[in-house]
Amino acid sequence: MKIAIIADVHGNKDALQAVLTDIQNRGITTIYNLGDSLYGPLFPLETYNLLRKPNIQSIKGNCDRILLEQDTSNSTVQYVQNLLTEELRTWITNLPTYLQTDNFYFCHGTPTNDEIYLLEEISSNGSVLKKPEKIMDLVSDIPQKLIFCAHTHIPRVVYLPNNKIIINPGSVGLPAYEDELPIYHKMESGSPFANYAIVTKQNEDWLIEQLHIPYNANEAISASQKNGRLDWARALKTGRI
Repeated sequence: MKIAIIADVHGNKDALQAVLTDIQNRGITTIYNLGDSLYGPLFPLETYNLLRKPNIQSIKGNCDRILLEQDTSNSTVQYVQNLLTEELRTWITNLPTYLQTDNFYFCHGTPTNDEIYLLEEISSNGSVLKKPEKIMDLVSDIPQKLIFCAHTHIPRVVYLPNNKIIINPGSVGLPAYEDELPIYHKMESGSPFANYAIVTKQNEDWLIEQLHIPYNANEAISASQKNGRLDWARALKTGRI
């Protein structure tokens, strides 16, 4: 058994294409997408066309959900909303908030909230890994051993004392960002590469691979600059804010 996990594409069609090509070259046919697929100053329609493949199962992230809100002062949300077709709105509306199989559980943030980080805690000192007890409380109702989350854009693998493993594949399309909530903070992967993860069953164990895929980001950088998001342009160039 082998699956690929992608997340936080954020409309970056070129990063997504590079990742999907790498997945195909490895002979992997099952892909799970953990949400935040289209929001960004980039290429939502082209990204949607790539994600429509029948072997990609997607869930809804917080940045998918906000695209359906009527009143917003966010110019990037407005940019994407102006491009949405009825087909695309229906696709976003119908995305589930989680997926599960016998072995895996997939969510965007935590199992109950798409805006809360499952693994990281934010304080005035920045981002730190939560204590195991806090993470276990957040997944206490999840029976699967392997739990996948996204939202922070930071690749991580965390082993818990109860034998569960939490995996964040990182972001395909946006390697760094800044946020005002719950307090101002930065999340930086430190590289401009497209990130995703592969999980393979080997006997009774799971082999977890975090991959970092180079791609040509020039078009995405230009689109970010054109649409007034110089923070995105910096992130796409360097993996930092």
